[in-house]
Amino acid sequence: MSGVRSEETVDHDEPGLQLVHLLRAVTVELNLSAAEFAADNGLHPTDVRALIHLLDADREGVTATAGRLGTQLGINSASTTALIDRLERLGLVRRERDTRDRRRVLLAVTDKAVALGWSFFGPLIREMIASMDSFDAADLAVVRRFLLAMREVTAAAREAGREGTAGR
Repeated sequence: MSGVRSEETVDHDEPGLQLVHLLRAVTVELNLSAAEFAADNGLHPTDVRALIHLLDADREGVTATAGRLGTQLGINSASTTALIDRLERLGLVRRERDTRDRRRVLLAVTDKAVALGWSFFGPLIREMIASMDSFDAADLAVVRRFLLAMREVTAAAREAGREGTAGR
C-alpha cells in the first residue's frame, strides 16, 4: 500500500499519526461506554450496535429492514433474525409492515429504546456538546471534514478487507 510504513520507519512525532492515535483513543473510550451500557442493560454489544444503526436510520429518514441491518452488522440472516427477536422481546425494537409493500417488514426503535439510550448516553452527549463551545464554527467545520474523511477511509478499508476475504 502506498503511504503505509512499517513500524520501524514510523515517525511517532508525525502530527497525522498522533491524530490517528487520538481518534483511536476516543473510539476505545466510546466502545468501553457502549460495553458498559450493554452489560448494565443485559444486552450483547451487537445489540447496541444494532440499536445505533436503527436510531441513525430513523434520524436520517432511511428505511430500516432486517436485510439492511444484517449487512451493516456483517451478520447472516439467521443471526439478524435472532437479534431482532431478542430486541423485540426486550421492547426495544418493533417490526412494522411497510404500508406500500405489505410483504416487506420494517424495523423501528421504540420510545423505550430511545429513553434507555438517553438515560445512559445523554450526559456524555451533553458534555461532548458543551466541550465544543470552545471551538468556533470554522474549527467545527474542519473537525467535521476530518471525521467524515476518516469514516470514509475506514469504511473503504473494511470493504476492501471484506472483498479480499470473499474468495477464500
